[in-house]
Amino acid sequence: MSWLLLALGLVLVVEGLVFALAPSRLEEIMALLARMPVETRRLIGLLALTVGAMLIWAARMLGL
Repeated sequence: MSWLLLALGLVLVVEGLVFALAPSRLEEIMALLARMPVETRRLIGLLALTVGAMLIWAARMLGL
């Protein structure tokens, strides 16, 4: 359970940094995403999910 809280905290830190350091750039990215086809956004989401799962697996194998 503690690793789940750690992961959630890290996600919130990264999200917070994006909003704090580059809010105008975030608006540009959102506009770009709105213009992308749904299938492309789905593929990006699946890729992010896969990379995230691999990072979690690697951290667990390293004993973190």
